Amino acid sequence: MKMMIVGSGGREHALAWKISKSPLIDDMIFVPGNGGMREMGECIRADAEDPGAVADIAAAHGVDFTVVGPEAPLVAGIVDEFQSRGLKAFGPTRQAARVEGSKSFAKNLMEKYGIPTGSSRVFTSYDDAKEYVEHIDAPIVVKADGLAAGKGVIIAKTTDEALTALTGCMVDEMFGEAGCTVLVEEYMEGPEVSILSLTDGSANAHMVASQDHKRALDGDEGPNTGGMGAYSPVPLLDTGTESMIHRTVMDATVQALSGECIRYQGVLYGGLMLTDAGPRVLEFNVRFGDPETQVVLPRLTSDLLPALLATYDGTVKDLEMKWSSEYCVCVVMASGGYPGKYQTGIPITGLRAAASDPKVEVFHAGTRLEDGKVVTSGGRVLNVVALGPDIKEARGLAYQAVEMIKFDGMHYRTDIGHRAVAR
Repeated sequence: MKMMIVGSGGREHALAWKISKSPLIDDMIFVPGNGGMREMGECIRADAEDPGAVADIAAAHGVDFTVVGPEAPLVAGIVDEFQSRGLKAFGPTRQAARVEGSKSFAKNLMEKYGIPTGSSRVFTSYDDAKEYVEHIDAPIVVKADGLAAGKGVIIAKTTDEALTALTGCMVDEMFGEAGCTVLVEEYMEGPEVSILSLTDGSANAHMVASQDHKRALDGDEGPNTGGMGAYSPVPLLDTGTESMIHRTVMDATVQALSGECIRYQGVLYGGLMLTDAGPRVLEFNVRFGDPETQVVLPRLTSDLLPALLATYDGTVKDLEMKWSSEYCVCVVMASGGYPGKYQTGIPITGLRAAASDPKVEVFHAGTRLEDGKVVTSGGRVLNVVALGPDIKEARGLAYQAVEMIKFDGMHYRTDIGHRAVAR
């Protein structure tokens, strides 16, 4: 079987790493790929957000099955394009992808079908949003409605901070069209948890839970990012609560979409907060989480590829995924300045030494090859991942590997998994 993976980040490298272990695989290509994925197959330069161009590549190379990693191509309708040409692709259609592409669509769906989430108001007028914010108590959460690379959520501790966030979204257009509509949402407290569920639109197969660290700095300080690290399993999530989330959130959302005549196929990501009143949905994503994927897939002991194919073939009800009891920790190594402005083209050393332990993997997130050397090409540069029998050993191995890697200006959090250690 010939596979194509669309995307260039750590999530896509982790997917490629896991899929490559399948005996069903003969060859893999990547569009556009990165410096690490280049070692696993051909990287083809193209705009991953151009559905027609990517479908052309799949057809020209005789690709049997394509896995779409990032959200933007899915929201742009890449799966629809593939379907129109009789090509197989993993992921939801443009219509189904609205649960991530439009937070207001997702919020309306949850409210209509009784899926637990925080209360919110949707605004398309800056003046109306400003007046509303000035008359409610802080803290307040301001969310850009559209895609913003994980950075469109601002937790405002004061009214002034909330007004600044509104100005940034709706006046300064810091997120482009994504911020023309905003949600002003109630602030909820509690630990967060991420759930990934494979679905064919009827049956769901739930993957093991993980916890992301979204803030840029230690102690959950600083601005929101696409994710600075993750770990799995999540000790604070008991079996009963996890089963309730599966039933009342993940299964219920697929059923709700079906009730709107939308068949959802692919993977559904639920980001939830465990509040005193119970689990509440913060967001849905229509693709594998990043960096959650990097700690979930190393714990999967069965073949991933048949599970992905089952979402396309409608056979998820027959799936049986097997999981290791080990802990997995991912530390994201970022460029200096991320999630703000940062430099690229900086040489990276120590990669082979860091990955020399069989319990450690280094997934490339923002790298490219330049004159035979690996250099930085993005904000999140590397994902250093380690397995261990407990959280302390997994963390120790991950940070030991991190210390072997060097590039100018590198930044990473030193407290990934601290909640699990505390428990």
